[in-house]
Amino acid sequence: MQPRSFDFDDLSLEELRARQSVKWRRYPPDVLPAWVAETDFPLAPSVRAVLQEALARDDTGYASSRGLADAFAAFAAARFDWVIDPDRTLMVADVMSGVAEVLRALTAPGDLVVVNPPVYQPFFTVVRDLGREVVEAPLSPTFQLDLDALERAFAGRASVYLLCNPHNPTGTVFASGDLTRVAELAARYEVLVISDEVHAPMTLPGATHTPYLTVADEGLALVSASKAWNLAGLKCALVVAASEESADELGRVPGHVSYHAGHFGVLAAIAAFNDDESWLDALVAHLDLQRKRLAELLAAELPAVRCTLPEAGYLAWLDCRALELGDDPSAAFLERGRVALSPGPSFGTEGNGFARLNFATSGDLLTEAVRRMARSLP
Repeated sequence: MQPRSFDFDDLSLEELRARQSVKWRRYPPDVLPAWVAETDFPLAPSVRAVLQEALARDDTGYASSRGLADAFAAFAAARFDWVIDPDRTLMVADVMSGVAEVLRALTAPGDLVVVNPPVYQPFFTVVRDLGREVVEAPLSPTFQLDLDALERAFAGRASVYLLCNPHNPTGTVFASGDLTRVAELAARYEVLVISDEVHAPMTLPGATHTPYLTVADEGLALVSASKAWNLAGLKCALVVAASEESADELGRVPGHVSYHAGHFGVLAAIAAFNDDESWLDALVAHLDLQRKRLAELLAAELPAVRCTLPEAGYLAWLDCRALELGDDPSAAFLERGRVALSPGPSFGTEGNGFARLNFATSGDLLTEAVRRMARSLP
């Protein structure tokens, strides 16, 4: 049987502007959005079908977790050679609310939580909003884990380490050996590792995603179909525990938390994880093409901008310091180029002079975004 084809370049800007999501509603219509982690692509056929079927039967009640953990377990085994026990999972609304609920249940105000800046902005805000203290162990200059910095942070009486793997915003897929070393350090210093792995389904050619729980005896991971299948607004994620002991700890999260997940989110996630992976493989191939296009566009239009192309996902971390646009170059791109990127400083002080670009769109729209950036220069 020939694999089905999906054309991710066939996008209409007019149709995209009719969307009501935050990506398309935050800025005026003359701004091209390339910031928040939404994709511009049509839904996977299997996901669209299950949602249409639910609407046809007026099925809009509370979410049931039945089938979700089994679907993810099968997907994880096939995609990552990761064997999980579906009984050691907890359904939550999304990755960061899941992180918040775990921190609320398993830590106390004032506890120290380690992060690796530059890193996804909510890692800072969620920790601080809960009254816990952020401890920074920045990535190396090549955006790898700095294991010495991590050990110093762990030795400083940290309680939790929030790992982002694959990493946002850099797109780094951390090496198995480094993750094994993290697990050893966590066991030595009795640090709970919570691994956000939401971008893992979009691991790109040339990289291999190692789920943290495959190299650790204890810990938690958060997974979701939200990024790869563009389901963030439907609200569904899973917390996975490494062991019975970790599952017992996870059991301290109040039971009502699972009811915060959305019914459509669960249905869509099950459909995504149960699919034959042809749509996901096509998506990954398109994102691989897009990162190559981005490299060519930057070389032609913005040669002073440096970018280590991501190994997973659709977010590019752009080093714009040579442009001398200040700590937040995205402000100039927005004001003068009418293209919206995510501000680098929001990812920590290591993001000063950087911006994050979302390339989960068509080749034409990516080209327009980069050319608008170039036109914004003095």
